[in-house]
Amino acid sequence: MEDLPPSLVTEILSRLNDSADLVRCRLVSKTLNEMSYEVRSLNHLCSLSSYLISRSRGANPPQAMTFKIIFKDLVRRLSKLDSVSIAVEKSLGRRSYDEVEDDDDDLYLTEPSFLKDWLPEIGGGLRSISICDFWSQSSWRKSEALPLISSFCSNLLKLELKNTWLSVDGLNCMPKLTNLTLEFLRLDDEDLNKVNECFPGLKVLNLVGVGGLKEPKIDLKNLKICYWTISNAPLSITILAPSLVELKLECIRPRSLVLETPSLSDLHLTIENADHLKVKEFTCLKSLQLESWNLFSLMGKFGSSRAVKILALNIPKHNQDATPKLSIEILYDSFPNLSSLTLGPGAWSEMEASFCSGGLDGRVEMNGLKEITAYLSIDEMDNTLSFISSMLNRCSNLSNMAVLIHGIVGSRLASKFVSKIRTDLPRLRWRWGFWKEGEKDCWVSAFI
Repeated sequence: MEDLPPSLVTEILSRLNDSADLVRCRLVSKTLNEMSYEVRSLNHLCSLSSYLISRSRGANPPQAMTFKIIFKDLVRRLSKLDSVSIAVEKSLGRRSYDEVEDDDDDLYLTEPSFLKDWLPEIGGGLRSISICDFWSQSSWRKSEALPLISSFCSNLLKLELKNTWLSVDGLNCMPKLTNLTLEFLRLDDEDLNKVNECFPGLKVLNLVGVGGLKEPKIDLKNLKICYWTISNAPLSITILAPSLVELKLECIRPRSLVLETPSLSDLHLTIENADHLKVKEFTCLKSLQLESWNLFSLMGKFGSSRAVKILALNIPKHNQDATPKLSIEILYDSFPNLSSLTLGPGAWSEMEASFCSGGLDGRVEMNGLKEITAYLSIDEMDNTLSFISSMLNRCSNLSNMAVLIHGIVGSRLASKFVSKIRTDLPRLRWRWGFWKEGEKDCWVSAFI
């Protein structure tokens, strides 16, 4: 490694996932020791094992404070830092209050006094900060982390704050910030309004599991990409983002959902009920993924979307006793120019049930469709085969079909199904696999 160019050695050391590895490298050789002080990125991680050792019976009290002390010592010695990440390991963050019984502040990483010990010294040169706090210590007291960062890090481009309760009192405008992630933390509506006001240059915004919001509004004219998951049921959700091109929104049952995003081209929407969804026409929308307990109603909110080429549909929990409303006819009335279609297990089951109750309208032609991905359960093999055959007979340009069979289906039945469908429909290229709730899809063949 000593024969490598110094710039490459520095790049490698800057990519280490844990500062402990950086310290170990200093012991290997004089060259690595010298290069270790040139790194631009520092990742400081408190592991579960380190935490347990510090809390073990007989541990000296000073040991509990070493994580913060080591970090402050490291950053003061690294003069060229432009990226800092400090975090507790995920497995430690998931431990319950009863398991940790912890009201100290040794891992309270957004503690104002801790931030004041190092931010003023290096904050001006930082381009990226990521802090993943220890929820057991951070959740019950407000942190001034955001105002402090805005005071000392005027050149920051990317900011991630996780597992804490934030205050926005005294937050300064940060026009250079383009990428913001707030994850599993507490905010109020007025706090989110302050974020809109103080981060006008945001292009990427991730809000994951942010609690406390009742009528949240995102109003950012430069925003391009947004990922927003809302675990509670707010009264209303509003997104005003004229430049937004990609949106992933997961929410439960808002009374009102307003999307004013005319440039949107990629939308992934998961919502329990969409009775009060208000959308302006998406003339640029090319890719659409919809997941809802009332998928039929949700699809109706989009009218006839001729721009959509890629469509994925699913119903999280399909009600076998409900009257099927979703059908291929309705799908193609809404999205007549599809080239790619993915049907999750709930959507496929409802469409198959609709077909079995009334057949398939002979006028349906899906000539633009080139590929289909289907998640099947195969309750009645003859019905499933008949539905596939009838649907594909109306897809003159279809070339690829991928079929994933539920893992509970017996191997003998699955093999029989695969053999039968390949014999009956030999013109297509098929791909096979298995799916199961909560697990990654398992593909067993490529397109053949």
